[in-house]
Amino acid sequence: MRKLTVPISEETIRALQVGETVSLSGVIVTGRDAAHKYMIENFIHTNGQPPQSEREVYAALKEILGDGVLYHCGPVVKKEGNTWHFVAAGPTTSIREEPYEADVMEHFGIRAVIGKGGMGPKTLEACQRLGAVYLHAIGGAASLIAQSVKEVLAVHKLEFGVPEAFWVIRVEDFPAVVTMDSHGNSLHKQVVQQSEAQLAALLEK
Repeated sequence: MRKLTVPISEETIRALQVGETVSLSGVIVTGRDAAHKYMIENFIHTNGQPPQSEREVYAALKEILGDGVLYHCGPVVKKEGNTWHFVAAGPTTSIREEPYEADVMEHFGIRAVIGKGGMGPKTLEACQRLGAVYLHAIGGAASLIAQSVKEVLAVHKLEFGVPEAFWVIRVEDFPAVVTMDSHGNSLHKQVVQQSEAQLAALLEK
């Protein structure tokens, strides 16, 4: 298993290959459907000139996501006093973000996206062009993954709802597998191709 510390250099990312297991430590941020729509509309379509009301969030995300990690996750959380804790932190299905992810990755300089189920050709091309990877987290292990979340540092846009907000978290030894690398390889694409070939062979019998 390769240990990665966030922020991650492009050189380190380009050394990764599909099938490698990694453990992440450092500060990452969660973001799913509402978060991606928000980033596209307020930051990317405005060419990095967000509305005055969104500039503080933009500055925070720019700092965290540069050479950083975006996690497709809708956590379950609890609050004790003024402190938030993650109860469950499983990955959400990533393909819903396919229309947006490449633009988000390029704008913020993201090095890794974590989720489940993989992503499509637009994101794969962005990984190759920008020097980034897609990391597959273990579905159905939300409570186990939450154990790697050691601290909630901040939350942005909580008005979106708990699952859709940006949660800034510090993780230690977050486990994942490289399933899309910066060399144009995708295990998800390979599985689809192999499945289609096996189906075609069965239909010929």
